[in-house]
Amino acid sequence: MPARSVRTALVAVAIVVAGVAAVAAAAAFDVDAQTASPMLAAAPPAPSAVSSEQVARTPTRRSIGRPTSGPFGARLVRTVMLRDRPGGRILRAIGPRTEFGSQRVLAVVEQRPGWLGVLTHHVANSRTAWIPANGAKILFEPYTLHADLSQRTLVVRREGRIERRITVAIGSTATSTPTGRFAVTDALVIGRAGGPYGCCALALTGRQPNVPQGWAGGDRLAIHGTQNESTLGMPVSSGCLRASENDMRWLIATVPLGSQLRIQA
Repeated sequence: MPARSVRTALVAVAIVVAGVAAVAAAAAFDVDAQTASPMLAAAPPAPSAVSSEQVARTPTRRSIGRPTSGPFGARLVRTVMLRDRPGGRILRAIGPRTEFGSQRVLAVVEQRPGWLGVLTHHVANSRTAWIPANGAKILFEPYTLHADLSQRTLVVRREGRIERRITVAIGSTATSTPTGRFAVTDALVIGRAGGPYGCCALALTGRQPNVPQGWAGGDRLAIHGTQNESTLGMPVSSGCLRASENDMRWLIATVPLGSQLRIQA
């Protein structure tokens, strides 16, 4: 096969993989309470072919040798056993790729000799799980996120300095947004901006403990777009944080996987 044909075939395969990941991501997130009745919403539209303009760039970070001061991320280089404490009970095996196909970068929140305490959606919200330090490459994470539910804002900082302040929609009274510490696991292009999830999403380690009755879309939390930006700043979601398309495109192009998010009431 000519080289040009090979390149064309590889691009086609990449588009299909991106589309599958986007559909899976969309199925896991909630919809606006004002745009779905009951909460079991129609599936979002299938994503169109992903162009170079739609794909978020991978934010750059620097690898480090011996950890000094964080925050840090741990990019898995092999399959490791997730444990409930250093050398403790095995919870499950996790590999270098997430279920959405991203590189698995875990936020590091604690360190012990030979072990890293990390955030993952495989344990309860805000809890720490443990992996062997030799199964990951340590990365410096320059960005941190802080959501204030009372102010309906998401603040993004780079090495402590505010880079962006974003107005967000939050969970309704019945399906309030969980508080605690979380981390970004995936940056996903979902589809056209007019869909219920907007253009894109940052999947999080958090889970919604108060899943609405009849909702079959999963319990993973995310920061994602919305088809109704007039609801930004309001308590209308099933637990996810919602942002405008412009803010979402900035977020997925800027915030690295493994960045930590603190949500406060």
